[in-house]
Amino acid sequence: MHINRRFILTVLGFLTLWTNGLSAKDYHVRDFGAVGDGQHIDSQAINEALLKAAQDGKHAVVVIDKGTYLCYSIHLQSGVTLRLEQGAVLKAAQPTATEGYDEAEKNDSQYQDFGHSHWHNSLLWGEGLHDVVLEGDGVIDGSNVLTRGGQRKSETGQTTANKALALRDCKNVTIRGLRFLSCGHFAMLLTGVDHLLIENTVIDTNRDGMDIDCCQHVTVRGCRVNTMNDDAIVLKCSYALGWAKPTEHVLIEDCHVSGYDVGSVLNGSPTTTAIKAPDGDGPTGRIKLGTESNGGFRHINIRHCTFTHCRGLALETVDGAEMKDVKVSHLTMKDICNSPIYIRLGDRMRAPEGFHPSSISDIRISHVDVDSADSRYAILIAGIQGHPVRKVTLSDINVRFIGGLTLDDVKQQRNSNPFFFGGNGKPVISRHEAGGYPEPSAHGIQPAWGLSISHAEDIRFKNIRLQTIHADERPALSLLNHQRVRFHNVKAFNNGLWEELICND
Repeated sequence: MHINRRFILTVLGFLTLWTNGLSAKDYHVRDFGAVGDGQHIDSQAINEALLKAAQDGKHAVVVIDKGTYLCYSIHLQSGVTLRLEQGAVLKAAQPTATEGYDEAEKNDSQYQDFGHSHWHNSLLWGEGLHDVVLEGDGVIDGSNVLTRGGQRKSETGQTTANKALALRDCKNVTIRGLRFLSCGHFAMLLTGVDHLLIENTVIDTNRDGMDIDCCQHVTVRGCRVNTMNDDAIVLKCSYALGWAKPTEHVLIEDCHVSGYDVGSVLNGSPTTTAIKAPDGDGPTGRIKLGTESNGGFRHINIRHCTFTHCRGLALETVDGAEMKDVKVSHLTMKDICNSPIYIRLGDRMRAPEGFHPSSISDIRISHVDVDSADSRYAILIAGIQGHPVRKVTLSDINVRFIGGLTLDDVKQQRNSNPFFFGGNGKPVISRHEAGGYPEPSAHGIQPAWGLSISHAEDIRFKNIRLQTIHADERPALSLLNHQRVRFHNVKAFNNGLWEELICND
């Protein structure tokens, strides 16, 4: 069959024009007046570039080239990519007598703190956006500027900021390859953001790393998050939007979390000078579901992640959320300063009056290896009276606890904190404790070093190996107010001896 040559050339020309129309157009912020010398305030120029890119159409890229760009609030735009090239630093600027950050918007939410309820008082923020990309090899640096807490004024009377990146009610967001340093209350506060991808991103900060709140269809992949003083990757489902939206269909994979000194991971030499987080316990830096928990957690998958020098996995619902269908597999942990696995149903109930109680069911955790875990709190599963944790399966888990505690350690604590314990010395989940902040340390030193289970039903343990490095006087197992707990091939090694743990009630 003969095809006309002119026709072919015409089609190729059309395809070329069409492809060029789809290709991204670059807007370099220096063309809009940005200087990047670490002294000039460049936020106005960057905002002008972002606005121009949004007005000109889809597939636009705003490029921040090598340099240090002092900025106040940056307003992200729909359909625009913000790219920080290698060597580019977007640096939070100190407020002056005439310039500062955007003020926090009005929000009547009363069920969580100020930080979780406001977005505009941030270095970068967006609301109601779609098709947003932040990418590159550059650094977003909040050092000595971004703070923790509520709306504040600087000494000059200008507004301060407490987040590096905040997004509310957005769709189709990608955050890829960036590095975040010392970002105040949150490196990322992402609330009501659906179809979210965060990958190959490094966060080394002083409080929360990623707060993924009321978000759906989320993937977090290949990220490293270091935060000595707060949670690294945390899913929440608060009431900040003014309604109870679930966090669901979330995948967290191939990520590493840790609790080293702030900034030391990005510097390439992790250090452990600081030994306690603000709550008085060891470094935080973990993956967690909760604490803010109204809308529900459903269809969550966490796999192939590592924890180092931090707290263990925490699954918490205390404000009325249903936690259901959570799968966790192939975790590696080392130097864990509290319970390596903590599953908690509580009764804090920061929620509207008459809100439904919390619930936990259908949790599956498998293939977990833990080395050098704090044995004060054991693997801890705790519900409350009338609302047990239900349908949990733990399988193929190996934990080496540090051990070394005595029965006197438990007795001394019981005397100083009597509401933790009943007459038999076993922990009692009182109304006071059930309504408090959920943390393994809130339960006190457990009477068992390996497994501690209370107010739980339909719990399965299969192929479990628990060991102590130093002999511990406490037994390996504590059970309280439980039904249908089953053990299959569960063994504990302590004081030079292995024993099979039996429970089939």
